[in-house]
Amino acid sequence: MTTMDTGLTPVELLHIRAADILPDIAAGASDRERHHHLPHDEVRRLARAQLLTFRIPADHGGPGSSVRDATRFVIDLAAADSNIAQVVRSHLGFVEGLLAYGSPEEHERWYSRLLAGDVYGNAGWEIGGANGAVSTRIVADGDRYTANGSKYYSTGALYADWIGTSALDPQGSAVSFVLPRDRAGLHLLDDFDAMGQRLTASGTTNLDNVTVYPHEIRHRTVRDHRSPVTAFLQLYLGAVEAGIARAALDDAVLFTRQHARPIAHSTAKRSVDDPYVRETVGEIAALAYAAEAVVLHAAADLDRAWRCGLEPALVTEAAVASAKAQIVAIGNALKAAELLFDVGGGSATARKHNLDRHWRNARTVANHNPRRWKAAVAGAYLLDDVEPPTSGLF
Repeated sequence: MTTMDTGLTPVELLHIRAADILPDIAAGASDRERHHHLPHDEVRRLARAQLLTFRIPADHGGPGSSVRDATRFVIDLAAADSNIAQVVRSHLGFVEGLLAYGSPEEHERWYSRLLAGDVYGNAGWEIGGANGAVSTRIVADGDRYTANGSKYYSTGALYADWIGTSALDPQGSAVSFVLPRDRAGLHLLDDFDAMGQRLTASGTTNLDNVTVYPHEIRHRTVRDHRSPVTAFLQLYLGAVEAGIARAALDDAVLFTRQHARPIAHSTAKRSVDDPYVRETVGEIAALAYAAEAVVLHAAADLDRAWRCGLEPALVTEAAVASAKAQIVAIGNALKAAELLFDVGGGSATARKHNLDRHWRNARTVANHNPRRWKAAVAGAYLLDDVEPPTSGLF
């Protein structure tokens, strides 16, 4: 990635590129969701424009951005289409994992693929057993392996070139591996049945006698310390919420200008002149502004941990900061999405406007990791120095 003699940094150029592409993505977001049109083309456009490479290091040809810059892009993307922002969460988290724990061989293999426009997706959690339990199995089969099982919450997988997943070997140890999307026996279903984030295609991935080659297995050392990748992925959810709050603001302004009529006893001739509509839009704007501010502040805390060599105490502080930011971003997004309906009358609830998608999407993202737990963990840390769990949610 070069500056092309513009005097701008690669990161600045990416933000300019995003500012050119994201309005097009935003323009079709409501119709895509209403008609269940999966955004394959939009995801590919982002990947080809290298907008999913913010954190790839400069010495590997990437822009080498800060966490804050990458988070700013996620907020912008979520404001355009929160479904797509959620789709690429696994991809950006994969890059973060390479930064934190990848071997030189993995860096060489994956950074070039991602810079060329490849997309990574995840086939992770399973259902039907205890939370976190894995029933998928992998066994040796000559000079290779065979995997069988079923995954759910496969966010991003249906849009991806590469799919990461895991299974248990005969000894009960977890084995992680990454497969090409077109591997025989790998079946992806668009059966995600949530009220929001419907286009994330976060449904079932079935592995039916899938061949896994030795070089596709990711060898991981068991760690007893907190991961900065988890803090990033949790912060990411807050960024999506902040983007949804901004999208609610954008629609509040647009609906007021183009569709809303003053109520019968209003003294205003236009809705934009009604003082209570103005107050409502101003409150939504404040909620969106605050959500974005706290998320970016938490991103700066994570950047500080990286600058200081991922010193454990700073990673913990960043994890707590992410939890606090999520609490605010979730609450603000839900409130902004609710207030949106106060700028119009009954017509605001018409399905053709699809204004309810903001609340549905915010609520669905919020349910990934309960904010009450976030608040309790932050409180315990402040009151009694109790560190957050290392469960993957902090």
